[in-house]
Amino acid sequence: MHELNNLAKIVTKRRLTTLPLLGVGRAKGSRNREEELLDLLATDANVTSLQVAKTLYGSASAKNQAAVRKIKQRLQEKLLNHLYFLDYSDPRHPVFLRHEQQCVDLLHQAHVLWWESERTIIAQILRKVLRLALDGEFTQHAVSSLELLRRLYVETNNYSQYRQTVRQLERLQEVLMAEREAMRLYWGAKMDLMRTVHARRRLLQYLPDVITRLTELYRKTRSFTIYDILLKLRLMQQELPGNFDEIIRITTEAEQEFAKGKLNRKRFDSRFTKYYSLYAHLRARRLEEGLALAEDYLKAFSRSTNNWFSMLENYFLLAMHSGEYDQAGKLLKRMQQNPFVTKLTRPAVQRWELMRAYLYFIRPEEAGLRPVHFAQLVQSIPDHSRDKRGYNVAILILQFLYYLRQNNAEALLLRLESLRKYETAHLRDASTLRSRLFFRLLQLTVKVDYNPVLCEEKGQALVDRLRETPPPGEAFSDIEIIPYENLWVITLGLLRQGAIHT
Repeated sequence: MHELNNLAKIVTKRRLTTLPLLGVGRAKGSRNREEELLDLLATDANVTSLQVAKTLYGSASAKNQAAVRKIKQRLQEKLLNHLYFLDYSDPRHPVFLRHEQQCVDLLHQAHVLWWESERTIIAQILRKVLRLALDGEFTQHAVSSLELLRRLYVETNNYSQYRQTVRQLERLQEVLMAEREAMRLYWGAKMDLMRTVHARRRLLQYLPDVITRLTELYRKTRSFTIYDILLKLRLMQQELPGNFDEIIRITTEAEQEFAKGKLNRKRFDSRFTKYYSLYAHLRARRLEEGLALAEDYLKAFSRSTNNWFSMLENYFLLAMHSGEYDQAGKLLKRMQQNPFVTKLTRPAVQRWELMRAYLYFIRPEEAGLRPVHFAQLVQSIPDHSRDKRGYNVAILILQFLYYLRQNNAEALLLRLESLRKYETAHLRDASTLRSRLFFRLLQLTVKVDYNPVLCEEKGQALVDRLRETPPPGEAFSDIEIIPYENLWVITLGLLRQGAIHT
């Protein structure tokens, strides 16, 4: 009871006279200005400061706008205070988060008690932190708890506990040093991955040495943090040049290790390997295997997360590549009917629009688009832009095929010029060979005056090369919403249906 009494004294004597928190859920009549602003933000995330001033004060005068700025500042401070009371038990969060947050919360409590000179229960809290941190392999938090315990044992002249703590601390500090080296190597590689194609090529050159070093560190420490970094960099190493079969092997191996209990269950999140595995099945053209896995893998993700939509993209593309257009239509409807679709970023929305347009082109009844809307969509997509990198080729191809179906020779000549310019500017590298070959097949349709027999005959050599050319790796890839081989069959079908007379 003594320690509880001390804690009660600290809280009652040190508490703030006015709690810097929000009365969330309070009746409207008793709400203050910050809570009224919170209501407005909840109703309309795009509300402006002028609209807030008019709503709260009746006008947007300079004085009222200044008052709104002060309210915004107070609201921000109070919202930040609420970060201490978030719930991380939701399974949508990464599995490690709730376990690590518990360590962080307890360490904060321990530090506050130390500042308040309360030594009675601090050791109990720190030992709990240490137990949780070791169990979850959160080395940084384990070291922090041991450092504070060491200080406590010095103050209390507890030599035996001090020596035991110091020995444990020295071992963990060695592990922490190795983890920090691993993180430094990882973030350096990640930075190069996010930069230019040239930086990615340089990354491929030095990644083997990084992975060798990380393997040494993992063998020495058996740290999950290092294992996790090593796994991600091994996947990165295979993804960049397009070794997707190896990615499937690596992710399968990780899942098997986890199933055997060899990986920390409080740290390993199988959703990561599931995502990578499904993506690799798509890129490796192991379509039947991928489709067999996709539904169960998708269930591992909450429908409210962006990762669910990303998984559904890969699922959709697997169906499109397999020619399962009925299934692709069903998946498109699942995306549209998900109530959280409004959370999608603009690039994600644009990707889905483009994939939907391709589905409409093949199976109009599955895409749920009216012809006039499809025409507007195709014609409004820019020829190519930096923010659609990876989809520029798909956009140009769809536009060309659209005008081919329309028998619009004039528009096709303009599209042909766009294809030539884009090829000259962006498809000179060996990694773009598939796109370059398909561009030449499309150009061939114009050269032979849209004659389907001549197209098939003269294009066979290009088709053979296309079949022999595997998709490039992630560092250099353009996305094929429908494989080029299948698109060429569709192109020949369009020519047979209504050859253009020039």
